[in-house]
Amino acid sequence: MKLENIGFYTLSNYRARQTSVKSPLWRCELLLTNKCNFHCPYCRGLAGQDISFDEAKHILGYWFDGGLRNVRFSGGEPTLYKRLPELVSLCRDTGVKRIAVSTNGSADIAYYEQLLNAGVNDFSISLDACCSADGDVMTGTQGSWERVVKNIKLLSKQTYVTIGMVYNELNERRIKETIQYAHSLGVADIRVIPSAQYGNKMSFDVNEGILDVHPILKYRLSGSRNVRGIGSNDCHICKLVLDDMAIWNGYHYPCIIYLREYGKPIGKVSENMRQERYEWYLNHNSFNDPICRTNCLDVCVEYNNYANPYHNHKKNT
Repeated sequence: MKLENIGFYTLSNYRARQTSVKSPLWRCELLLTNKCNFHCPYCRGLAGQDISFDEAKHILGYWFDGGLRNVRFSGGEPTLYKRLPELVSLCRDTGVKRIAVSTNGSADIAYYEQLLNAGVNDFSISLDACCSADGDVMTGTQGSWERVVKNIKLLSKQTYVTIGMVYNELNERRIKETIQYAHSLGVADIRVIPSAQYGNKMSFDVNEGILDVHPILKYRLSGSRNVRGIGSNDCHICKLVLDDMAIWNGYHYPCIIYLREYGKPIGKVSENMRQERYEWYLNHNSFNDPICRTNCLDVCVEYNNYANPYHNHKKNT
C-alpha cells in the first residue's frame, strides 16, 4: 500500500522504510494548556497545568536538535495560550516545514490571521454538526457554531484546513449531512471518527464525488479496517514512537492517543527522550497493551504494518 494515499502528510512509505531513533522527528505534538472554552460531551479533558513559555521553548529546542519536520500545537484549546504566535514564529524561523494548530475554531478571525502570518500552515478545526442547534449540543456552548463555520470558510481559502468530526449517539443521525456540509466549506479533508466511548461503528455512505476530493475521508469510509484497534495479525511493535512524540505536563508519551487515554508516560522531558523511546519500542508489545490494542488508530496500524518488513528493531540504533 502507498501510505501517501491515506492523506496524512506525515505518513509516507519513505518515512516507514527509514524510521530509526536517529531519523528526523517527523511529527511532534505539544499540548500547551488544559483550558478550553467548549464543553464537548465526549471530551474527558486533561489533568495538569499550562506549560510555561520557557519550558515550551526548551522542548522545541530538543525537537529542533532532532531535525523536527512537522509540529502540532494543541490542548485544551491552544488559542487560549497567550504566547502561541511566538512559538509558531520560532518554529517557522528554525525551518520546520509544517506548523499545525488543532483548534475548536472559535477564536476571533484576527487571531487566526495572526497565526497564519506567524507561520501556521495547517489548521485542524472541530466541527461535529451541520446546524447551530446541534452544534450547541456538541460543543456544550451556546452560539459558537456560526463563528466556527465562518472561520473555517475564511481559513480554507488561505491554507490547509481539515475538519475533525467526532460523532456519537447525540449527532450520528445527521453525520452524513455534516460531512456534506463540511465539504461545502472548502476544506482540504475531513477526519470523521466515533468518540472513544462510542466504539468503531462506521456504517454510513457518502457520495463518491465527496470522497474523491478528501483522501482521509475516503480511506476511512472505504476501508475494511476498524477505526480503532490492533488485530492479532497486525504488527505489534510501534515504529511511530521512534520519530513521533507527544508532550504534556513535563512528560513525553508514546503518542497523543496514549496520552489522552491516560496511559503512563515513557519518561520526563529531557535530552534522553529519544533513547527512552527506543527502549520502550524494544520492550513494548502493542497488542498486549489494552490502550494500544483497543485505541490505536487505523492509519497508525496501517503504517506499522507497512514498516514492519523493513525493520529489525534490534538493529535500529
